[in-house]
Amino acid sequence: MSAKPKTVHLADYTTPPYLVDEVALAFDLDEEHTDVHSTLTVRRAPGTPADCPLRLDGEDLTLLSLALDRQPLNGDAYTLDDHGLTVSEVPETFTLEIATRLRPQDNTQLQGLYRSGGMFCTQCEAEGFRRITYFPDRPDVMARYTVTVTADKRRYPILLSNGNPVANGDLDNGRHWVRWQDPFPKPSYLFALVAGDLHCHEDRHTTRSGRDIRLAIYTEHENAGRTAHAMDSLKAAMHWDELTYGLECDLDNYLVVAVGDFNMGAMENKGLNIFNTQYILARPDVATDADYVNIEAVIGHEYFHNWTGNRVTLRDWFQLSLKEGLTVFREQQFSAYQGAPAVRRIQEVRTLRAAQFPEDAGPMAHPVRPSEYAEINNFYTATVYMKGAEVIRMYHTLLGQEGFRRGLALYFERHDGQAVTCEDFLAAMADANDMDLARFGRWYEQSGTPVVSVDDAYDAATGTLTLTLRQHTEPTPDQREKHPLHIPIALGLVDSEGRDMPIRLADESAAPEAGTRVLELREQAQTFTISGLDERPTLSLLRGFSAPVKLDYEYTEETLAFLFANDNDEFNRWEAGQRLATRIMLRWVEDGPGEIPETFLAAFRQTLEDEQADPALVAEALTLPPESFIAEHMPVIRVDAIHQARETMRQGLAQALAPQLRAAYQRHRVDGTYRPRPEDIGRRRLRNLALDYLASIGDERALEQCLAHYDEADNMTDTMAALALLADSPEPRAAEALERFAERWRDDPLVLDKWFRVQALSRRPDVLERVRELTRHPAFDPRNPNRLRALVGAFCQGNAIGFHQSGGEGYNFLADWVIDLDPINPQVAARLTTALSRWRRYDEQRAAHMRTALERIEAQPSLSKDVSEVVTRSLERAYDNERTD
Repeated sequence: MSAKPKTVHLADYTTPPYLVDEVALAFDLDEEHTDVHSTLTVRRAPGTPADCPLRLDGEDLTLLSLALDRQPLNGDAYTLDDHGLTVSEVPETFTLEIATRLRPQDNTQLQGLYRSGGMFCTQCEAEGFRRITYFPDRPDVMARYTVTVTADKRRYPILLSNGNPVANGDLDNGRHWVRWQDPFPKPSYLFALVAGDLHCHEDRHTTRSGRDIRLAIYTEHENAGRTAHAMDSLKAAMHWDELTYGLECDLDNYLVVAVGDFNMGAMENKGLNIFNTQYILARPDVATDADYVNIEAVIGHEYFHNWTGNRVTLRDWFQLSLKEGLTVFREQQFSAYQGAPAVRRIQEVRTLRAAQFPEDAGPMAHPVRPSEYAEINNFYTATVYMKGAEVIRMYHTLLGQEGFRRGLALYFERHDGQAVTCEDFLAAMADANDMDLARFGRWYEQSGTPVVSVDDAYDAATGTLTLTLRQHTEPTPDQREKHPLHIPIALGLVDSEGRDMPIRLADESAAPEAGTRVLELREQAQTFTISGLDERPTLSLLRGFSAPVKLDYEYTEETLAFLFANDNDEFNRWEAGQRLATRIMLRWVEDGPGEIPETFLAAFRQTLEDEQADPALVAEALTLPPESFIAEHMPVIRVDAIHQARETMRQGLAQALAPQLRAAYQRHRVDGTYRPRPEDIGRRRLRNLALDYLASIGDERALEQCLAHYDEADNMTDTMAALALLADSPEPRAAEALERFAERWRDDPLVLDKWFRVQALSRRPDVLERVRELTRHPAFDPRNPNRLRALVGAFCQGNAIGFHQSGGEGYNFLADWVIDLDPINPQVAARLTTALSRWRRYDEQRAAHMRTALERIEAQPSLSKDVSEVVTRSLERAYDNERTD
């Protein structure tokens, strides 16, 4: 059994004893090995004792030589171990020269320097730089880098690193070199290098101040012609950041490289972003609407990091959400600016509830700023990213756009070029707006999802409404005691005609305006009195999802149906429909499926037939809550009953509204040239949703329509909508269509990923057998993270009814993959393991099988820190709960 991983604590943080001001790196890239020569200009930090040794991080390195102030050091002057190098005696300031040797072709972890296809590339966040050379690999050590890359000119004509190119030349032996210089100090995790034979899509951007920036997107030659949307998105993001926050690109070159083998979505390395190909490459016949939207968002996200993450970076990895949560929020603002803001918000909240709320309610629960970790790679989580973005959104809600912009400007003014903490950001927001945000800081420290309960009383004689708001956060495995948070509650009052009413608190004299009002809940319980009302209003609570909380308010089904049809807040209109559908399905889970209530059916029909409404919003409103969302409302998750309830509602709606669904399918056909515009995306989304409902009827006509839709599709969005439904069908013609698709796209990795994914998510009862069969497919490569996520990840984390088979077959399948994958890529293996972490939420039989699978993984020798931490937290915290219960 593997040893329990060592825990790192925020409370133990100390400043670095030595600082590095300059780094000169020379890479000699070769097919057999790569030699790295590093020259560090080092000084002892103030307050560090003179006898303090120098400790440098390093993993999986071969040390060739070591010299201090040009004097070679022998073995008595330093010590090596599996995690680094220690030099026992160093002067106050000195130069350290280190030569290391690497084998990038053997680096299956895809951290540090590795090979992806025919190119060299790097991934250094969080702790990959130590796999390149010995270095104090922590974000609060910031240095200026000069990088020289030498390689065979024929094989690797493109040599890239951070910053700006300052020199280059050819050598006599067919090799060449390029030198890059980054004028800005940065932590080692932002270092990047790429070498390959690559196609370059070049463009220019002129900033508002008149600076001319060269933009370049590099891809493998076979992907030329698929980067236009990414380039347009980059230019749009640069324009938006200048317009919204006055932030300009600070380099002469801004480079992006698309890489086929990548653990993450993308990486914001200063001036040289490295992207997973799925977030760069797009063309209508190979990319879906979702791909186009995601590319725009991720391109924006990594560019926005140039200021929120690069120019101002992290003091330590516990502050990860300081850059990620803030930049996700900026990405969300940009996406809303680009179009369909209500749709984007609905999708953000749906994702938050599907990924982060369960994390908050399970053994992996942690605050937005964790207090401890065993492996930092495991804290690239939904909590850090998604809940972190919601925390930033709450600042924006409380302060308004202008107040938020003032706070951000003060943050940059105070901390440009520094490594800082979440408290520094909060202080800038508070000071710039002269506002007390002390209690707001608890959002960074407290895990769990708060529940806000609302009681209301209306006095018709005085025209007053009294609202009592209470907050409560359940204990989590990492924290038993919870404290009140500062929660903004966006409130609307809707009259009987569906109009917003004015909201005036009883102690206010100014005339109120109709619309949304933000109430600030700071205590365990607070009462707000609203006056001047001429009828009892319907409450529209938590508009726009103004805080990442669960709402407890006794809406009747009739009230929800009214809000579903009439609420002026588009998010809450969608939310009312979700609540109503969830309530009905939960009742069916307990009592067995029944008839769809007429109130819901009428509201559904009215929404479907509204030809003036935005098709994208209609599609969101008519999309049933996912099974995972329904499960979160149950103390014990009943997998089969939830699936049956949702499928019954899907089929019942389809049968009751078949004529209206067929009419919508015909009405929203998009003809002409494919364009990823919000209006066209919305029409395709609604049309394909109508097809999904009609397919649930399961008759011959439904199959024919799916096959016709597949054959007539002139874009990948429509093709995949049909293919996903055909993957549900046992009919031979459906299987033939799937095979034709695979044959057509056998040489396109990203399209084949889609083919694997739709089959992994199939509703067929034999889906596990099909997934096992696909793991033996010639195109399946488990060393490629995209392919592994498309098949094994999609099945285990996205197909509840297939994965959670009562006999535990899905859990055994996952455990086998985690055990095999852990020595190859522990980061990806750990993410797969989280699918087992909430085993106690399931019925006794499933829980026993999941626990057995975790224990089998735990028993493996030499288990990585990544996987070991997930397994240990899942089992140990479960044992704690057992003792507590």
